Amino acid sequence: MSAPAPSDKKVSIASKLKSSVASDGLMKVYQDTVDGKLYLKLSADQFNKEFIYWSYAENGVARVGFNRGSFRANEVFVIRRYFDHIQFETQNTGYYFDPASALSKASEANISPAVLLSEKIVAEDRAKGEVLIDATSLFLGEALDRVKAPSQPGSRQFGLGSLSKTKSRVVKLRSYPENTDVVVDLVYDNPNAVGGGPDVTDARYVTVRLQHSILAMPSAEFVPRRDDPRVGYFGQQINDMTSPKAANYRDVINRWSLVKKDTEAAVSEPVKPITWWIENTTPLEFRPIIQRAGEAWNEAFEQAGFKNAIVVKVQPDTATWDAGDVRYNVLRWTSSPFPPFGGYGPSFTNPRTGEILGADIMLEYVFVANRLKQAALFNNLGLVDALAPDEHVSEGHDHASCQAGQYLQQSTLFGMQALAAEGASEEQKQRYLEESLFYLILHEMGHTFGLNHNMKASQLHLPKDLHNRELTERVGLVGSVMDYPAVNVSLDPSKQGQYFTTKPGPYDLWAITYGYSPSLPDADAEEARLQQILARSTEPALTFGNDADDMRSPGKAIDPRVNVNDMSGDAITYSVERFQLVNKLYGTLLSNYRKDGQSYQELVQAYAILGGEMNNAAAAISRYIGGVYVERGFNGQPGAKDPFTPVSLADQKRAMNALRTHLFAPNAFDAAAPVWKYLQQQRRGFGFFSQTEDPKIHDRSLAMQRNVLAHVLHPAVMKRLTDSELYGNQYSVVAMTADLTDAVFAADWTSSVNGFRQNLQLDYVDRLIDIAGLGEKA
Repeated sequence: MSAPAPSDKKVSIASKLKSSVASDGLMKVYQDTVDGKLYLKLSADQFNKEFIYWSYAENGVARVGFNRGSFRANEVFVIRRYFDHIQFETQNTGYYFDPASALSKASEANISPAVLLSEKIVAEDRAKGEVLIDATSLFLGEALDRVKAPSQPGSRQFGLGSLSKTKSRVVKLRSYPENTDVVVDLVYDNPNAVGGGPDVTDARYVTVRLQHSILAMPSAEFVPRRDDPRVGYFGQQINDMTSPKAANYRDVINRWSLVKKDTEAAVSEPVKPITWWIENTTPLEFRPIIQRAGEAWNEAFEQAGFKNAIVVKVQPDTATWDAGDVRYNVLRWTSSPFPPFGGYGPSFTNPRTGEILGADIMLEYVFVANRLKQAALFNNLGLVDALAPDEHVSEGHDHASCQAGQYLQQSTLFGMQALAAEGASEEQKQRYLEESLFYLILHEMGHTFGLNHNMKASQLHLPKDLHNRELTERVGLVGSVMDYPAVNVSLDPSKQGQYFTTKPGPYDLWAITYGYSPSLPDADAEEARLQQILARSTEPALTFGNDADDMRSPGKAIDPRVNVNDMSGDAITYSVERFQLVNKLYGTLLSNYRKDGQSYQELVQAYAILGGEMNNAAAAISRYIGGVYVERGFNGQPGAKDPFTPVSLADQKRAMNALRTHLFAPNAFDAAAPVWKYLQQQRRGFGFFSQTEDPKIHDRSLAMQRNVLAHVLHPAVMKRLTDSELYGNQYSVVAMTADLTDAVFAADWTSSVNGFRQNLQLDYVDRLIDIAGLGEKA
């Protein structure tokens, strides 16, 4: 709504901006050189027009969830005039109304937009149709992006204080024809701060650097592509409110706009390739590996009809642009005190269509440095204290986040121990490290193309084929680089094949074909073409399951084939072999990590790594008990199986027997016994002041066993064992608990009970008491 300003007092735009410096582009932003205020000059053609807002953390504090490189808000907003005010209003893009339907006349009913900020007009040029507002609060506040997370009542965790208007400041203004960036430092004051850490200089005063980016809405030439549950893309969820279908989804996938130069050619170079820049901060020795890994994705895009779709360049040392410029996709390195990830590949989109507009990849140097030095820092591995009694695992999960670097780091450290034990050459170690970095780049770059995780892809090969290098280099070690697989270390070093996959797998090639092959102009023909691609989803090599499907924590999900830290189409056999390998490596720790003139810290860390790997193997096996295989082929689709098939009785009992032998047995931890009296952490200052430094061996061993008990006795698993009997499960709750009880007690009926077994038995009985409703919680 437009109206003349209510005051007769004339204030010209020029007079208000006489001491300001302009940043002219999509948005005309000015900063006063005297008081630092920001002004935004808007023209009439910008009102009631959609723009895209995106924010990005340039720097901050990881422990409050604000770490360098994290992508934040990504929304559509409209600028409106309301009398003498300008309002910024975020749009709800989650609903669609067919314009041909009468219901579309009620498209705004009970769907609320969000007015983020309303600022008074401070000057106006009616002849030019321009207005000026004070934009200081817009960019130096939290109207556009809520930085400070809400705190829980009574929480004693470290958090941000109150935003200081006087300390917060503008760092940089960048404006181009298609985008405007405003980089700010937001300062939070908290005189009574709790916690903090060595990375927080003073917990009372915390500065975070945030980039606001406003982008022009892209042209309408981009053709959205519908989502499908059989292939894994990030996307935009849109409900069709005029559709009578039971699943009224109009979801679209996130993907880049690729257009062929030669539309008649089966394979053509794109008009504009997806270009990546390796930031000039990247260590020189990593650059060739990163470039090869990034451009390895061209194999997948060629199957989709594009040649040289991915180009990877190195940022010149003389470049005048920085990684925050949204016009560049940058692979960046950072070295954080407390790394929130090993690698992270976010992108931002047009929420209306799913078109990807930009992306970055963040890599933590700690991911590589720890391995090169054979030193283990467990802060981001769920092993905070190498000898702590419990695994520190977060149950919270952001579907857009990626922990591949964290999982890969633990796996890689384990593999380094195996290499050390076999006396591997420097050439072997270098190949190992290159494969791990190659895989990480493939994985994170896959995210930037729109692909989400495929935690089922490690099922591709049987154990006997995993070290067939000719096969795995040709097809891939796993079905998709978007999995978190276990490192592929052979129990027999003479048969060692690839440690990590170094090419997009068959699922990746197929998924990219679905997402990026050019559309046909006729809607019906295009749908038939997509259906033909999707019909292949029942092929074993194209199996798919994302984070929602994986069984990484006790009681979560139902299909044991969808998991992290597993490998092969027979994960039980593979995990049993992993137990054997861990026990073998325990026997090498003293010779490899007890060195003259050094403390025992490396030995402590190596011991913890092996324990973590044992924990992973036990978890993978346990998920087959009460498991149900899930298939997502559509009814009538060639090769489609029943949606739900319980794990066979033979495999469930095989899993129980494996746990009985390798985790619950009286001698399950004997291989580590020679190491225990050397598990002394290196003193640093007064680090042991509040705790004793002796290794908590029983507590740590029990933690592994408890992780398994927590799953097999989880209410969801117990209920599923009963429910699934109605459609084929032959392993009843009674039979399962009888076998479990036998595994926990039977070996001690005719012999003395050691401490490991006593702890296990007490914990098991306590759980049964709670299940029966007789415990303290009842």
